[in-house]
Amino acid sequence: MIIFMSDILCVTNRKLCREDFLTRIEKIAAAHPAGIILREKDLEEEAYFRLAGQVLNVCRSHQVPCVLHSFVDVAVRLEAEAIHMPLPALRDMTEGQKAHFKQIGASCHSVEDAKEAVGLGCTYVTAGHVFATDCKMGLPGRGLSFLENVCESVTVPVYAIGGISSENIGAVRSVGAAGACVMSGLMQCEDVQAYLQKLL
Repeated sequence: MIIFMSDILCVTNRKLCREDFLTRIEKIAAAHPAGIILREKDLEEEAYFRLAGQVLNVCRSHQVPCVLHSFVDVAVRLEAEAIHMPLPALRDMTEGQKAHFKQIGASCHSVEDAKEAVGLGCTYVTAGHVFATDCKMGLPGRGLSFLENVCESVTVPVYAIGGISSENIGAVRSVGAAGACVMSGLMQCEDVQAYLQKLL
């Protein structure tokens, strides 16, 4: 049985990596996070297909869930079990497309977003950005009260995203989040295992 080290979802951004991207994915998967979301929004569909196939193989070898992002047809072709969608794109998914996946997630920025996502079939949502983050330069975080309201409004797991660190992960969990999403920290840290350990 695989013991997952944490309730942390890794969200990828290969442009932040200081080493070969697949080498970094291998290290992350070996540390058994809750899952890896392959979010490479700048890629064209065929390039994403090629990369996703490689990342899925790494994740499957470590029995770590791999969530593909936005490219529904790619996910179906690769028989991925999970997809994460921006809410506008989720609205456009057909029931037939949704039937291919065991897990469907959506990025939410309000209680209304979260309720709509669940109504559209999501099995989990991300909520953010909770804290200030370099990814959203100049924009204040929505805060813990926002996160708590989202958690209270839906019955599916809610993962916080945006500015998550070892200093605030406890507060994130305390308001009802199932876990959190981390991008830059896991893309750039020296020691993935140690980084995840700090977030326990």
